[in-house]
Amino acid sequence: MKTFEELGINEPLRKAVEELGFESPMPVQEAVIPHLLDSESGDVVALAQTGTGKTAAFGLPVLQRVDPLLHKPQALILSPTRELCLQIGSDLADFSKYIDGVKVLPVYGGSSIESQIRSLRAGVEVIVATPGRLIDLIKRGVVNLENVHTVILDEADEMLNMGFLESIEEILSHVPDNRKTLMFSATMPPDIAKIAKKYMHDAREFVIGNRNEGAANVRHIYYMVNARDKYLALKRIADDTPNIYAIIFCRTRRDTQEIADKLIHDGYNADALHGDMSQQQRDLVMKKFHDRVITMLVATDVAARGLDVNDLTHVINYGLPDDTAVYTHRSGRTGRAGKTGVSVAIIHSREKGRLREIERIIGKKFERKEVPTPEHIIEKQLYNLADRIERVKVDEEEIAKYLPGVSRKLEWLCGEDLLKRVVSLEFNRLLDYYKDAPTIDVIDEKPRKERERKADSKPRTDREKDRRTAEAGMARIYVNLGKADGFFAGNLIDMLNHTVPGKRVDVGRIDLMPGYSLFDVNKDDAKRVVEGLTGAEFFGKRVFCEVADTDKDYASASRRKSGRKRADEAVTDSDETVADFFKKKSRSQGKKPGRKSRK
Repeated sequence: MKTFEELGINEPLRKAVEELGFESPMPVQEAVIPHLLDSESGDVVALAQTGTGKTAAFGLPVLQRVDPLLHKPQALILSPTRELCLQIGSDLADFSKYIDGVKVLPVYGGSSIESQIRSLRAGVEVIVATPGRLIDLIKRGVVNLENVHTVILDEADEMLNMGFLESIEEILSHVPDNRKTLMFSATMPPDIAKIAKKYMHDAREFVIGNRNEGAANVRHIYYMVNARDKYLALKRIADDTPNIYAIIFCRTRRDTQEIADKLIHDGYNADALHGDMSQQQRDLVMKKFHDRVITMLVATDVAARGLDVNDLTHVINYGLPDDTAVYTHRSGRTGRAGKTGVSVAIIHSREKGRLREIERIIGKKFERKEVPTPEHIIEKQLYNLADRIERVKVDEEEIAKYLPGVSRKLEWLCGEDLLKRVVSLEFNRLLDYYKDAPTIDVIDEKPRKERERKADSKPRTDREKDRRTAEAGMARIYVNLGKADGFFAGNLIDMLNHTVPGKRVDVGRIDLMPGYSLFDVNKDDAKRVVEGLTGAEFFGKRVFCEVADTDKDYASASRRKSGRKRADEAVTDSDETVADFFKKKSRSQGKKPGRKSRK
């Protein structure tokens, strides 16, 4: 293994990094630094996960190459978020501690542009910027990039995901063509390859690990539960890890706030981070998380970009993202700087296919775990308390003057009684909560069709699906849209999210038939779902929805309706609904035998 001196880093920079605890170069630094220090070398594309030492890999050679006497921007670092911009700026300031005259300026939105303009006019050597604010400053004529010899695109895949491609192209048009360009990315999607081909010259690629793989020292585990039990599973995971320090990723802002509110209500040190919050609110939450005032941060992917925390114990996926690259970014936030970490996925059965696809792409196997039982959680917490008692620092001299009075107060208690009271003082809330804790069902991972056909070799008919009852605590809902209408599970979820007011609806089993569908929701949500969906439109078709009745023959009604449509090409969306069919059927069954209806 080489030293920083052997890589060509000068003495002032070496002194600074040694004080910061850098003992030897990390793999990405060892690969990239010599290439960047050589002014004759071409451009660089470096594929490396977050937390692998990327900032020092580009920061040290950039600082070594700038001229402190020029007082003009010579290096430009673009980052996707304000938080990452500030983090890079802080790191470069630490690296340049012993270099006189080198100024590093972070420029980003959400902060005073006037103060940034004043700093630029005073002279800076390195600019760390978010694309939007930098373009604003360029248009105001206060940034001149004609002396820039190095451009770094950090977390390039994230910048593309956030829609910064046009902004990057605009910025590069203001930088000399003979610049050296460096692109750092955790993954290599096709758009990254296109940028490299279009804007980079003689680019050399460095891959630290394998393309698109997760960090090597991260365990990937998953818990499979019913959709309604996800939050209960989350709490049990937290309770089973007494010293948890985690980011919990949710798909939407609404989910993020809802989960955070529930955790806070249930006594956890948690808070939310999402795009509906002001910058001041986000800064406060992130400071509390950095200071460990809160130990569980519930966040969206966009809001958490640039959040730099090195010692997370867990990343928890409250459902899997659609894009594997997003999962790679999430899991890469733990297990950093040589430490181990855990990436957890809390999923239901319909997400199993997505899990297997992620496994295939990152080249890692997820470990199936059972949701911790109340007994296991309480035992874990008790051992943690014992460990804290063993390790507590005792100031013998200071506490001695108080011990006689306390001893007289408690002398009637024997050692065992005293221990029981100490434990109860700490754990009464937890013991009371788990005394009547519900059972979280274990999901059989065999495909449902395989289980059903094993029990009965004949495939179930639509009528048999109609008769299936919902699981305990759930209600079965009918909707007059099916596969023949181009209606599938994703369409149902989308309709629920956009047409049903209030909190997000958790969906259980879904049965899709050609002319209609049946699905399960929590009983408490059933009325709200029916009212929200009824009267909506799906590609011009008016939606009818009701709580399903197992005595109704929805399959026959659907076939009769489709038969009428085939017989009459003039039939329109004003056709009778299944509800109309049942009303007519009920009236016809109520007529007396032999009696003719009036004409």
